[in-house]
Amino acid sequence: MEFFIQQVINGLTLGGLYALIALGYTMVYGIIQLINFAHGEFFAAGGYMGVILLSFLAAHGYMETHPWFCLFGALLLTMGYCAMLAMAVEKVAYKPLRYASRLSVLLSALGMSIFLQNGLMLTQGVYDKAYPTEFTHGGLEFGLITFSYMQILIVAVTIVLLLGLNALVFRTRIGTAMRATAQDKVMSSLVGINSSRIISVTFAIGAALAAAAGIMIGLYYGSVRYDMGFVPGIKAFAAAVLGGIGNITGAMVGGLIIGMVEIFAAGYLSSEYKDVWAFIILIAVLYFMPTGIMGENVDDTRV
Repeated sequence: MEFFIQQVINGLTLGGLYALIALGYTMVYGIIQLINFAHGEFFAAGGYMGVILLSFLAAHGYMETHPWFCLFGALLLTMGYCAMLAMAVEKVAYKPLRYASRLSVLLSALGMSIFLQNGLMLTQGVYDKAYPTEFTHGGLEFGLITFSYMQILIVAVTIVLLLGLNALVFRTRIGTAMRATAQDKVMSSLVGINSSRIISVTFAIGAALAAAAGIMIGLYYGSVRYDMGFVPGIKAFAAAVLGGIGNITGAMVGGLIIGMVEIFAAGYLSSEYKDVWAFIILIAVLYFMPTGIMGENVDDTRV
């Protein structure tokens, strides 16, 4: 029983991170019906920006005196950096193709993914970069069950970000504009909504959430790598499809399911094939339930 509860804790931790990444896929698709295959690179860029900022602060002694202030400062700066990066990518790679065929936009997304990944490799090197270890020690123990401080931090930040996104989308004017643009771009433009601005904001929000996941995964596993965005990006895409692509609630649920399935498969079956389960789920959902468990086009929750 203790092992089962420990796996639930690990699954919630990992699933929350997948949910953060999946939200970027589902939000962009909800607005412009585009699968942004460069989204995983925003996750990787966030991981690298986090290690750069935290290493700089650690080298100057700030991590020893104000570790939590440094962490949340780095988190905010990383999210802001990746939001601006995503807006730049949208302007360069997607906006000129706004009225082109879907195949052209898809090829542009794949090309941008390769460009960003190689940019990380050339600027940061091919070797792993280690995160400072101030946050990786200690935790709460209940018998054989351990809830590390890092897991508590990840779950807390994930909940705050998910609640914040939900409030933004459903309780603000910009959220109303996003939902209106997703439902009908022409009509929303006629009532004064700047669709180009809304699309840029959507890219920025999705990338900021992915950046937060990147820095937290870097802290959780202790290091980052230039190609780290590919596998989590595919898993997050599977989570978005599982929940219903374009449905933000579905993306949250899908991320949690993918994380739980991966952890339980690794714990009870084999850790060597833990990455396979996301693809199995993706294939099964596309075959048996192509609109996802919560539906693709639910007007009230579609972004």
